Amino acid sequence: MRKSRQEAAETRQRIVESASVRFRENGIDATALADLMAQAGLSHGGFYKHFASKEQVVLESLELASNALRDGMSTALEGKGGINAAVAAYLSAEHRDNPGGGCPFVALSGELARGSEEVRHAATEGIERLIAMFASEIDAPPAAAKKRALLMVSTMIGALSLARMVDDATLSDTILREARKALAQ
Repeated sequence: MRKSRQEAAETRQRIVESASVRFRENGIDATALADLMAQAGLSHGGFYKHFASKEQVVLESLELASNALRDGMSTALEGKGGINAAVAAYLSAEHRDNPGGGCPFVALSGELARGSEEVRHAATEGIERLIAMFASEIDAPPAAAKKRALLMVSTMIGALSLARMVDDATLSDTILREARKALAQ
């Protein structure tokens, strides 16, 4: 029996959501299509009914993760603590310890840098939107606000990357704390 368009769209979304988490947890190259489909509760053979290639699901899952990151940062920016609250949420132990639900630019940076032109473009757009969001919250002329936001986003991504990379819990916590202090408004 054929699935309705609604069911097919829901299945496709389930695959993208699963891929978004798995890619950030394990990496793109280390995630097999069979694993994605199994996590979504589907057989491997059904993948190509929904996607033309693995790159297509990479692009859609990157967009999903990028939008979720931006939404989370937007909520924090609009809240009581503004930029400091957003920075604190991003540079937190909870974010560090949750790669599958966290920043795709940290979890996938090496693979995104080596990705296709289309994948790199999608990553660029996501980062530019994040920078613009922070810049809009900085009380400075637009060019100065953009430079400060670029520095903030770069520092946040770099600090979170280092905090995940090191095998010393104290050092990891120190990296996050010192980056938060350096970015405090």
